[in-house]
Amino acid sequence: MNRRTRTILVAGALAAAAATGTGIAVAGGGNDDGTEVPIAGADLDRASAAALAHTGGGRVTETEVGDEESLYEVEVTLDDGSQIDVQLDQAFNVVSEQGDDAAGDVD
Repeated sequence: MNRRTRTILVAGALAAAAATGTGIAVAGGGNDDGTEVPIAGADLDRASAAALAHTGGGRVTETEVGDEESLYEVEVTLDDGSQIDVQLDQAFNVVSEQGDDAAGDVD
């Protein structure tokens, strides 16, 4: 094998390895490093509507895709200043919620 062919093969193998590693990092989706990916576009509209319907009002103050507890997390601030994190699945169904009360979970 000549030097040019070997260089091309090695470069291709490195590019494939890098692409595979990037795919794994993106698929993992964890945000343990403090970075959060907000919900965008039509998904933001649907997630916000589902969360606000669940809480009975308030305003959406923060969102996240790929939360450790669900696909979508929507933080809703109620009129009294309290906050509820609403967890949604891929079909925008509520799977859980957590409030900022002393006990943690809101029933």
